[in-house]
Amino acid sequence: MSLPPNRDTWLAELRGRIPETAPAQALALQAHGALLVDVREDGERVAGSPAGALGLSRGFLELRIEQAEPDRERPILTLCGSGMRSLLAAEALLRLGYRNVQSVAGGFERWKAEGLPVATGALDADAVERYARQLRLPQVGEAGQAKLAAAKVVLLGAGGLGAPAALYLAAAGVGELTLVDDDRVERSNLHRQVIHADARVGMAKTESARIALNALNPRVRIELRNERLRADNVERLLDGHDLVIDGADNFPARYLLAAATRQLKLPMVYGAVERFTGQVSVFDPRRDDAPCYRCLFPEPPAAAEAPNCSEAGVLGVLPGIVGLLQATEALKLLLGAGEPLVGRLLSFDALAMRFRETRLPRDPHCPGCGAGAVFHGYEDIAAFCAAAG
Repeated sequence: MSLPPNRDTWLAELRGRIPETAPAQALALQAHGALLVDVREDGERVAGSPAGALGLSRGFLELRIEQAEPDRERPILTLCGSGMRSLLAAEALLRLGYRNVQSVAGGFERWKAEGLPVATGALDADAVERYARQLRLPQVGEAGQAKLAAAKVVLLGAGGLGAPAALYLAAAGVGELTLVDDDRVERSNLHRQVIHADARVGMAKTESARIALNALNPRVRIELRNERLRADNVERLLDGHDLVIDGADNFPARYLLAAATRQLKLPMVYGAVERFTGQVSVFDPRRDDAPCYRCLFPEPPAAAEAPNCSEAGVLGVLPGIVGLLQATEALKLLLGAGEPLVGRLLSFDALAMRFRETRLPRDPHCPGCGAGAVFHGYEDIAAFCAAAG
């Protein structure tokens, strides 16, 4: 009766089946197109990882490798701390049908000892723990989290739409949020503006929001601008950011925002709510085929035709839904993931619990972005909106 193999004989048998390569040779193969996968845990990679390696923990390798690399013919090199887990990882990839897989002998310890290039982990232990769930997404990972940490987002309004958007952008680790709002917290705000609290009624909304955001994620920098958006400050308030969340509650602010984002080439994540309905879209002037806000609303409606929430009322959860959709679009834009709502208008009817998508093409005769459009300055935009109102 034969005895079951012990650990050493099992590893020897595995090494007999799985090709191994020295770290220097792995680096050369990587330079010629091979994918180097660091299968150590997220916390292990904090201190550093081979430059250009894909961080994908061993426990999630089989679940996520196809998203990261669907090509079964591409050469793949697996690496761990000392060269043992990488053998198991390589065996798993062979079972999944990847045909050219090797394990890096000696792992990261040998890689460092041989002086090969190492990328210092951009994330510390707190970040690895805080963002653990989204770090496991191939569309995010450490590289995506670093993009979010370097991003600067300006939110116009710390109210119904800005509140949920700011909370989730901060939770996701967006590096800097600039809050623009000159209003103060009122008790009537609280049923929908969930970033504020009863104890902070009367406080500036920006300061109240800062308290909540710092409590949620102290890593995020919060900049406060206690100003109302005007023709003479719009570019100053937006400049230097990566995108804009539109949480305005009036058309003059939106038209100023639309004009400035076109001039500054900033994506604008639009959202609007009324009673039981809401809308979301993305206007991205960096794309030649993208429509602008005035393709949707060429002229501002009269005040009687477009009442705000204080006049028409709104179901409290509705701004939360729309604000979260805006935050989702913002994260997609910052990560370069998925398909943003450019050229599409997403409408939501809470009473029917129905989403509807409408194609929104660029209007060649649009007064904002059409071939004959002429920008005469923000003062003209403000005067134009005032006349319509």
